[in-house]
Amino acid sequence: MKLKALIASGGRGTRLRPITHTQNKHLIPIANKPILHYAIEAAAMAGITEIAIVTNADSDEVPRAIGDGSKWGVKITYIPQNAPLGLAHVVRIAEPFIAKDNFIFYLGDNMVVGGVKRYVDAFTSSGANCYLTLAKVKDPERFGVPEIKNGAIVKVEEKPKNPKSNYAVAGIYIYDKNIFEAVNNIEPSARGELEISDAHQYLIDHGYKIGFAEITGWWKDTGKPTDLLEANRLILENTEALVEPGVDVDSRSDVAGRVVLQKGCKIINSKVRGPAIIGEGAVIENSYVGPFTSIGSNTHMTNSEVEYSIILKGCKILDAGMRIEGSLLGNDVEIVRTDGKPRVQRFMIGDQSRVEVA
Repeated sequence: MKLKALIASGGRGTRLRPITHTQNKHLIPIANKPILHYAIEAAAMAGITEIAIVTNADSDEVPRAIGDGSKWGVKITYIPQNAPLGLAHVVRIAEPFIAKDNFIFYLGDNMVVGGVKRYVDAFTSSGANCYLTLAKVKDPERFGVPEIKNGAIVKVEEKPKNPKSNYAVAGIYIYDKNIFEAVNNIEPSARGELEISDAHQYLIDHGYKIGFAEITGWWKDTGKPTDLLEANRLILENTEALVEPGVDVDSRSDVAGRVVLQKGCKIINSKVRGPAIIGEGAVIENSYVGPFTSIGSNTHMTNSEVEYSIILKGCKILDAGMRIEGSLLGNDVEIVRTDGKPRVQRFMIGDQSRVEVA
């Protein structure tokens, strides 16, 4: 039977504010590529050609950024969601698109190494109605948590205060048509959402077959800034060195390790230590870029140091006095040193920002 893909890209990204005040969280770049691209690529690599992306109804940001899917050799349909009413609601409104086909449901802000084809194959061979991916986590209370007895999932709880295991149900699920019976029969939770965990519990309670596999590599739900930085590290760690056309590295510079230099960037009297990526048209001058750093396109960095950070496009980091580390800078951010007296620190910061000073 044909397999389709459903990708969730809605929600408000409240834990990633202030960046998500002006940008959908699924379009935040990891290693200079929007998170959502990784989900689409995973589906395409599994042989899926029909994908639906559920978006916020009040924004066309995702359709404008992603397009019709031809870039990946797939056809993308967009399904607007009027309000963030839960993941089971995302599945419910996708029923006309899915029809009676099997499908993989992928949360667009999740990332997993190695793609999803192995889970698709396991679902097909298992004869399961629902196939869940599980990952060991330090904070299972943030997720749907399975209770496993005798090798079978007997219960799934959403964000439990007392988790029954240290597994999270990761954001990659595979279903047959019976999931629509579940999502159309559950009631909203106390927080007013149709919880996907309740849909899974419905299937368990009504005798449907639930299969599962543990993700043995790495999986990240990029819901928090620390998760973004860690996902960026993991992606860069698996990246090969590359120098694109038009790159200019002068003789005084030292570029070592797995470094991606994108089209037209310039490295002048600087050190770059991989794994790292320097974006298209970026200029790094008299500076140091350390491991696990992504520098966005058209960013200008002079007399500064940055390491283990994500710097989005169009930033200016000029004469920063201390090394920037473990940081996430949004588009067009400026960090500049001034020469005025008295010496002061002056900030213009959006809602829910965080600044640490020494």
